[in-house]
Amino acid sequence: MEIVKIETAIPEQIMPGLLLLRIHTSDGLVGCGETYYAPESVASLIHDWMHHYLLGKNPLEIEKHWRFLYERTTNFGSRGAELRAISAIDLALWDIFGKATNLPIWQLLGGCVQDSIRTYNSCGGPSYGGKSADSSGHIWPGHGPMGNQGPLNDYWSIIHEPVALAQELLSEGYDALKTWSYDFAAHKSNGPLHVSLEDAKTGVEPFRKIREELGDKIELIIDGHGFFQLPMAIRIAQQLREFDILWAEDLLRVDAIDTLADFREKAGIPLAVSEMFSGPDDFRLVLEKRAADYVMIDPTWVGGISQTRNITRLAQFYNLPVVMHDCTGPLTLLSGVQVAVASNNVAWQESVRAHVRMLYPKLIDTEVKIEQGRIPIPQQAGIGAGWRSELFQSDKNQYRATSK
Repeated sequence: MEIVKIETAIPEQIMPGLLLLRIHTSDGLVGCGETYYAPESVASLIHDWMHHYLLGKNPLEIEKHWRFLYERTTNFGSRGAELRAISAIDLALWDIFGKATNLPIWQLLGGCVQDSIRTYNSCGGPSYGGKSADSSGHIWPGHGPMGNQGPLNDYWSIIHEPVALAQELLSEGYDALKTWSYDFAAHKSNGPLHVSLEDAKTGVEPFRKIREELGDKIELIIDGHGFFQLPMAIRIAQQLREFDILWAEDLLRVDAIDTLADFREKAGIPLAVSEMFSGPDDFRLVLEKRAADYVMIDPTWVGGISQTRNITRLAQFYNLPVVMHDCTGPLTLLSGVQVAVASNNVAWQESVRAHVRMLYPKLIDTEVKIEQGRIPIPQQAGIGAGWRSELFQSDKNQYRATSK
């Protein structure tokens, strides 16, 4: 069996930041992968450069291909589009492996450890990462639109009707929710440098209202999107302490790990670090410097399923749990689930109700199920879903194909 064709597409009218990948084999198997942000750059790397290595290779030699591509990109920097391209390819190769053996990926990773995966709801909406009517389609990290009141727009609801939203989530079986209620402060002029005391208190109002009305019935998580420098991250942490949150995620910019360790000593709240890391050495340093309470991984930014498994095991050596990121695409979510099923060190898988119910069905051929706040173990061979074939048409979605 060998790789004979590589296809990419960008679903501009659904999730314009998403890169869809399909790898075809001589045996007729098709592996699916994805990554997020600057998808045009990732597609160019795959079709203009990486295909020279991949076409004609045995797709089941996953580790060999990962090491070759990663080591070649380290010559000029492997942390950006290069590693995201490797991530998408790695997902597709694992998907082929699963289909070739007629097994789900978690079985190939060592078998079932968890009987289902706990998920929390990130309070985004259908326009957060999706194509919105008032947007050009360009997506900046941490600048997703709030949108207006409407079906499953949890971003609007967590700010304006937090108690009603928390009650709704509890009725669906969710144990936890996450919001990014400080983004408004960061988006102000010089916001990362100074958050007024008034804004610092405004950012915790959704949590205050939920605790006053519902007590401790639901876990609370905050995401700072890496906006703030140390003094303001400390100010925000001080406001959060009274709410006994599950964790605060990326309140501080993550490009200085020594400062992250300093922040953890001063914050007085549990910290998750970080979906924004891409290189393996980032995670090693965070663990060695005791800079996190949770290790957060995005499978399609760190190097795919192969690297996600490695980092998850590394975190376990330090007795620190892993939480999987997804606010980006269905295969990112399913990749985290596949690794989580085969590990007893993954505490939570992120999910977004609006994405799962409104966007992902337009992209994949399988429903992502969430039952009582948990994701059942996928039983389908491979990654657990495939791209809808209509997304790969030559006259739309910036479709590209390279064949042997």
